[in-house]
Amino acid sequence: MGKVAFIFPGQGAQSVGMGKDLYDEVPVARHIFDTADQVLDLPLTSIIFEGPESELKKTNNTQPALLTTSIAVLRALADQGIKPDYVTGHSLGEYSALVAAGVLSFEDAVAIVRARGDFMEQAVPGGLGAMAAVLGAERESLAALCRTITEEGSLVELANINCPGQIVVSGTREGVAAVSERVKEAGGKRAIALEVSGPFHSSLMKEAAERLAEKMQSVTFNEPECQVVANVTARPVSETSAFRDLLVEQVYSPVLWEDTVAFLLAEGVDTFVEIGPGSVLTGLVKKMDKTVKLINVGNLEQLNLNL
Repeated sequence: MGKVAFIFPGQGAQSVGMGKDLYDEVPVARHIFDTADQVLDLPLTSIIFEGPESELKKTNNTQPALLTTSIAVLRALADQGIKPDYVTGHSLGEYSALVAAGVLSFEDAVAIVRARGDFMEQAVPGGLGAMAAVLGAERESLAALCRTITEEGSLVELANINCPGQIVVSGTREGVAAVSERVKEAGGKRAIALEVSGPFHSSLMKEAAERLAEKMQSVTFNEPECQVVANVTARPVSETSAFRDLLVEQVYSPVLWEDTVAFLLAEGVDTFVEIGPGSVLTGLVKKMDKTVKLINVGNLEQLNLNL
């Protein structure tokens, strides 16, 4: 048998009602939801299960909600006895991966991501930042276009390199609009505006990163129980002391997801298990390699069906 990677989704995978079947049927999963409510002193579970969607979509709710749901699924999955060789996550999902590897406690992680969501929302006033998914462009060509537009006075940068032909850009509203209008200059087909509250993974988030660094000074990072591949480097983290800095840098740096998947494939990973709501990440993996085994575990039915 080849190697197994657990992968964890980020913001955008959320939906009202996610995880409720696990809460109702699996005590270890219920404990995670209850713990999140206690740590945050917030009815997070009610927001997750009942909404309204507008409340769940607020960044400072979305981030702890997705982490909580993913870790609830992970705890339910633990009974199956499957151990990953690697763990990684997309943006926010990196925190789920760190909990899965034992680097962070769930209690610390849920408190951090609640604060991270606050900091990211507050870093740029509403309406001044934007993000868009660009389809069909090469990374180098799109990066060159972003540099040109930034030099012309409207900052825009690569934010998520998801897979060949799908790259998210982030920056000022004007900068992202310019990329969308001029996308064919970079060989792209079109750009799709994303419904987000800020220009995530751009240098406009440096203030949020500084506040996050301060927040994490008192947090304990443990030795990983398996290899953790970081968003910023697309490589395993070799020193436990590096996790804190990488999480801070991740706030304003591109998520190198395509590079991460390429690394895992080169390392012999042939089974990718997406843990948490949705199937975005397995979809991205499939675009890079159709031969690997892809498993989604996000609800009770999938938990019983797949493993």
